[in-house]
Amino acid sequence: MTTQISPGLRDMLAAWADHMRALDDAAEATVTGYGADLRHFLGFMADHHGGPMGVSAFARITTPDMRAFMASERRRGTGGRSVARRLSAVKSFTRWLCEREGFDPTAILATRAPRFRKPLPRPLPQAAARDLIEAVGLQHPTPWIAARDVAVVTVLYGCGLRISEALSLTAAQSPLPDMLRIVGKGSKERLVPVLPAARDAVARYVAACPYALAPVGPLFRGARGGPLSQHAVSQVVARTRMQLGLPATATPHALRHSFATHLLEAGGDLRAIQELLGHASLSTTQAYTSVDAVHLMDVYAKAHPHGA
Repeated sequence: MTTQISPGLRDMLAAWADHMRALDDAAEATVTGYGADLRHFLGFMADHHGGPMGVSAFARITTPDMRAFMASERRRGTGGRSVARRLSAVKSFTRWLCEREGFDPTAILATRAPRFRKPLPRPLPQAAARDLIEAVGLQHPTPWIAARDVAVVTVLYGCGLRISEALSLTAAQSPLPDMLRIVGKGSKERLVPVLPAARDAVARYVAACPYALAPVGPLFRGARGGPLSQHAVSQVVARTRMQLGLPATATPHALRHSFATHLLEAGGDLRAIQELLGHASLSTTQAYTSVDAVHLMDVYAKAHPHGA
C-alpha cells in the first residue's frame, strides 16, 4: 500500500504534530505513533480512491469509505487494540483539521472502534516481589553488575517507576534524595518518595561500579560502560522468574503494578497513588491496581466519612 499525500495535506500533518507537542503536551513516542497510524490510513484511502489524498479529498471521506477501511483491517488480521489506536489517531487529526477547514467530520468521528478486552495487570504477591529482588542479585558473577541489577529492580518496585524512568536517572541524582523529581510521559513531572531500601541499593551499586559516573551521564551503566538498556533488565528478570517458577507476567513493568497494588492493599489513598504513578486519569490507576473487591470495600468503609 503506497501512501500518496498532497503537499498541502502533508503540511497539515506536520502542523498537527506540532500542535500535539506544544498544546497537548504529548510524548514524542505518541506523536510518532499517531503519525504512523494516520499515514497508514491515508495510504489505504489513496489506494481505495485511486488517487492522492489532499485536504479536500480527506474532507469528502464517507461512511462507506470508513467501513471499507475497517473491513481491510480485519482482513489484514490487525488486532482490535491496534485498530482502535489507529482510529483514535485518525479522529484526533480529523477534529483538528475540521476546526480549520470547516467540513462535516461525522463519517469519521461516528466510526466505532472494535471492542477488545484490556488485559488486566498481573502484579506479584509481596513475598514473590521480595524473592525476585533478592534472586536478581544472584544472576551475574560480576559483583558490581549484580549490585546494579538489584538496584534497578528495587527502584522499580520501591518507587513505582516505569523502566524508562529508572534508566533515565542521572548520576547527579545519586545518592538518591528523599524525594525524586521524575519526568514521565508527556514531560509531566511528579515527586516520588524514595524508600531507604532503594537508596541503599543504589548506593551499593555506585560504590561498586568501576566506571566514572559523570553527573550528566546515566546512573545505571551497561557492562561496557554505556547506558544500561531496557533489554538487559528484561533479560535478567526473565532468568530470575524462571528460576523462581514465577509466571511470564513477572516482568520489570509488573513491579510497577505491584508497587501500586501493595500500597492500595495497605490502605493507601487511590488519588495519592495516582500522583505517585504519574497517571493523568484516576480510572487508569484503578485499572492498574489489582485488589479484590472485598478488600476495596473494606478500605472504602474505613476511609469514607459515612463508613463508621
